Amino acid sequence: MKDDGLKHLVLRQNYGDRIECVFGMTRQGVRWRFQRLFNEIYVESYERVWWIEANFGTELRHHAITMAKERIELRKQAQKAGALCFSRRETGKESAGSGDFKL
Repeated sequence: MKDDGLKHLVLRQNYGDRIECVFGMTRQGVRWRFQRLFNEIYVESYERVWWIEANFGTELRHHAITMAKERIELRKQAQKAGALCFSRRETGKESAGSGDFKL
């Protein structure tokens, strides 16, 4: 964790050229995703939980945790059955049938 006025998590070490092969993205892409996931999405999730509990109390926490565990279990079962597929977002061009785009 780094504190230069506003605390944030930092991806340490140089991962080298192996990153591009293993993750299918550049080192900068890995850094960007780390920044987005751990410093934005993860922290914002706790901010939202704090806000909800500050305004509505902690009585709902048990129910939310129970529902989350059920959803995780269902996701694991679907993944084992091969029914869970994640697709990437489509832009207007892609959904219109234009197949000449490059990744």
